Amino acid sequence: MITELDRHPHARAVLAPVLQEDRRASHAYLFHGPAGAGKRAAARAVAAELLAGGSPDPEGARARVRTGAHPDLTWVVPSGAHEILVSDIDQPVVAAASKTPFEADRRVFVIERVDELGDEAANRMLKTLEEPASFVHMILLTDRVTEVLPTISSRCQLVRFDAPTVEQVAATIEELGVERETALACARLSLGDADRARVLAGEDGIALRVAGERLARAALHGKAGSERPWVELLAVVRATGEAVREELERQARADLELYPRKERKRVETEWSERIRRVRRRAETESLDLGLQVTALWYADLAALAWSAGALVRAGDRLEDLRADEGASPARLLGAIELVEETRRRFQLNVSEELACEALAYKLERVLGR
Repeated sequence: MITELDRHPHARAVLAPVLQEDRRASHAYLFHGPAGAGKRAAARAVAAELLAGGSPDPEGARARVRTGAHPDLTWVVPSGAHEILVSDIDQPVVAAASKTPFEADRRVFVIERVDELGDEAANRMLKTLEEPASFVHMILLTDRVTEVLPTISSRCQLVRFDAPTVEQVAATIEELGVERETALACARLSLGDADRARVLAGEDGIALRVAGERLARAALHGKAGSERPWVELLAVVRATGEAVREELERQARADLELYPRKERKRVETEWSERIRRVRRRAETESLDLGLQVTALWYADLAALAWSAGALVRAGDRLEDLRADEGASPARLLGAIELVEETRRRFQLNVSEELACEALAYKLERVLGR
């Protein structure tokens, strides 16, 4: 039994018999459920079992899947800021799916965020989904199953993953050496997303959380103009993007060494574009999380105003929250809506600095006491 399926009864019921009894696995699965539910870990574990089947060294095959080094595993992460590009799946998936496995009996393709498939990219995948080679297995992942194109979802076997409880998420954070109270706060502020909870508990996430809270508090106390809190928030976001850029550039340098000199210019261009897109996505996600923290600060204040302290998410900041009490729940709800509206606007590639600055001043006006 794959341990990654232990707390997902539907996924276990669908997948365990196939993996245990070596029955014919479906050519395409659509793993769906809330962010942080464990779909990615389960996909890697399922891929490991599929590729270990028939291998003379099953444990070695599983180990290489876990490290991403197995030649018959292709893992696709969207490189577009908000979409899966045709180039993400054309050669890596569509073309590769017609080629026989390198060493295993199968080839496994995992595609994250399949709800971000545009029409053109989806059309390229349809033939592979409709008439796959007998050795091809595809595992598609999504947090938003209702947004997956029907032409894609209808050709897959759906596998549901359930959201972890706050206690379960907090337990994983505590394993990182984080204090219990802070771990619970990170779990609650992540809205059950274990991946985001881990980010908030890390060094960069701590800075992001502080910046998001300062934006909320500066507007609440009429100090948006003097403190300019959006500058700090964006600085943390840019630092996240810079770290991603440095790591990808390191990978690019290593990759270039594998190509003959005459091909390096093309590869450099491809890497440059990929780095730009991935950095942009990382910054967008970081800013979105920071603003989520801002909105939840106001939600916690509203909970206190309603005498519903049990609903407070930032329990490790209770003293600071108490110091901020006073705004009416109606004003706080208006502030939350302003933050959410700004988060939605970032999907349209608006200027982040101008949008955050405008948000701070709007919040100050809405929250004026």
